[in-house]
Amino acid sequence: MSARRKDRAEENNGFSEEEQERRSAEDQATSSSSSSATSNPEEPIIQNIPESVDDFLRNFLRRLGLTRTLSNFEVEWYSSTQTSSSFFIPDALTHRQILQKELDTVHRDTKLLQKEVLEAAQSLVRMQRERDFHRMQHQRVSEQKNSIIKDYKQLQEHLENYEVALKQLEEKNQAALRTKTLLGLQRERAQNLPESRLNQEKPKEKPAKKPLTQSFSRQPKIYRLQNPQLAPGKTNFQLSCSIRAHHQPISCIALHPSKLVMASASDDRTWKLWHLPQSGEKVCQMLLRGEGHSDWLSGCSFHPDGSKLATTSGDMTVRLWDFSLGRCVLTLTGHSQPTWGCSFHSCRHLLASCSADRTAKLWDVNSRCCRLTLRRHTASVNSITFLPSSDLLLTCSVDKTLIMWDARLGAGTATFCGHQHPCNHASFSPATHAVASCDSRGVINLWDMRKPASPTAAVDTGPQGANQVAFNQSGKLLAVASSDGLVRLVEVDACSVSSLTGHRKSVQSVTFDHEGGALMSAGSDGEINVWF
Repeated sequence: MSARRKDRAEENNGFSEEEQERRSAEDQATSSSSSSATSNPEEPIIQNIPESVDDFLRNFLRRLGLTRTLSNFEVEWYSSTQTSSSFFIPDALTHRQILQKELDTVHRDTKLLQKEVLEAAQSLVRMQRERDFHRMQHQRVSEQKNSIIKDYKQLQEHLENYEVALKQLEEKNQAALRTKTLLGLQRERAQNLPESRLNQEKPKEKPAKKPLTQSFSRQPKIYRLQNPQLAPGKTNFQLSCSIRAHHQPISCIALHPSKLVMASASDDRTWKLWHLPQSGEKVCQMLLRGEGHSDWLSGCSFHPDGSKLATTSGDMTVRLWDFSLGRCVLTLTGHSQPTWGCSFHSCRHLLASCSADRTAKLWDVNSRCCRLTLRRHTASVNSITFLPSSDLLLTCSVDKTLIMWDARLGAGTATFCGHQHPCNHASFSPATHAVASCDSRGVINLWDMRKPASPTAAVDTGPQGANQVAFNQSGKLLAVASSDGLVRLVEVDACSVSSLTGHRKSVQSVTFDHEGGALMSAGSDGEINVWF
C-alpha cells in the first residue's frame, strides 16, 4: 500500500488542487472501506488484484495524456473491486469443457461396454454351436452304438447258426471219411483175392452202403416241366463280343419282339438301340439314341409291334418313344416316387409300371390315362411283367413277396411268400407254368404259378444279391444277373449252377435271344456282353 500511495503522490504532483483533493478523498474512502472490511469478518473478502495490470493501464493512460479517462478508470476500478462478489462464476467455455470431458468419458465407457457385449454375444453363439455340434456327435455316436449292438446281436445269432451248421458239416465230413475208408478197404481186398475166389464170393458180397451224407442233405422238390420234348437249351456259352455301350451303369436291357435289336437304359439318362451281332461277328452297331428324362433310367420295354419303346426313370415318369419319329410321344405322370420297371400287354395299348411308392399302375396308351392303381405291397415294387398272351401280371417287392394280379379286375389272385430278403426281380417261363424270382441275398426261388403256397425249388447263389432273372425259350435254363460280376446259369431240372465271367462290376440285366442260342448281359461297368 505504501508503494501505491507513493505512486499516487507522484501522480498528484501533475494535477490541480481540486483534483488532488478529490483523489485524496477517494483514497480515504478506499482506506476506510478496506479497514472496515478487515474489521468486519462477515463481509466477503475482496480478491487481490494483480498490480501489474493496474500499473500497466495507469502508465498507459498517463503517457497518452488521458487524465480524465485515467481518473474515471481509477474510480471505477476501485469501486468495482469493493463491490465484487466473493463467489466464483465460471464462464461458459469452462463449463462446456467440463461437460465435454464427462461426455467423452461416458462415450468411452459405452464403447467398452458395447465391445464387451459383442464379445459376450459371439462367445455365446460359439458355445451354442459347439453345444449343437457335440450334441449331434453324441447322437451320431449313439446311433452307431445302437447299430453296432444290433449288428453284434445279429452276428451272434449267425454265429450260433453257423456253429450248428459247422457241427453238421463236421458230422458229414466224418461220415464221408468213414465211407471212403470203407470203400478203399473193400477195393483193396477185392484186388488181393484170386479171381476164382472173387467169383465165388461175389454173390455173397453185400451192396455197399450209401454215403451217410444223403441222410443230412434235404433235396428240394423240383418242379418238372410238362413238355419233355423241349430241349434244355444251350448251356456252354462263350463270350463273343463286348460293347462299351454307356459311360455310366446300365440298369436294363430288353430284346426286340421280332428282330435282333436290343435296347439299353442307363444312369446317364439316355437309352440306345443296338443291332446284335450274329454268331462269329464281333461288332455291334448302334442304331438310335434317345434322351429326355431328367434323371437316371431304371427300365425299358418294347411295344409288342416293336415300333415303340417305354422307359422308366428316377424322375417318377414313364415315357413312350416312337422310333419312326425319333422322339418322345407320351409322358405318363402319376407316380410319387421313382419308377422301376414297365411291361406291355399283348393287346398293345395297355402298359403296366411299378414304382417305389408301393404301387403299380395300368396305363391306357391310347387315352393317355391311368386305368387302375394296384395297391397291396407294403414296400417298393421293384419289377412288373405280363405273362405273354395273358391278363396275368406279376410284381415283386421289397416286402419279400410276389403278387399275381388279374389286369382286368385289378385284384390280386395269388401271393408268393418264401423269400427271406427283399425281392429284386421276377419272371415268367415262356413255355411252362414256372415262375422265377431273386432277392438281395442271391437266393433264386422257383415257383409253380398254380401252387403259390411254397417254392418248388431254391438255389442259393449268394451272398451277393441277384438283380434279374430270365428264362430261355424252353424254360429249362435260367440266367441270373449277380452283383458279384458273374452271370449264372441255372438248369431248372437239376438246380445245377454254372458261371460266366466277363464283367468287371455288378451285372444288372440279362436276356436270351429269340432262339436261346445267345445270351446278352449288361452291368454297372457300362458294357454289354454277348455270349454264344
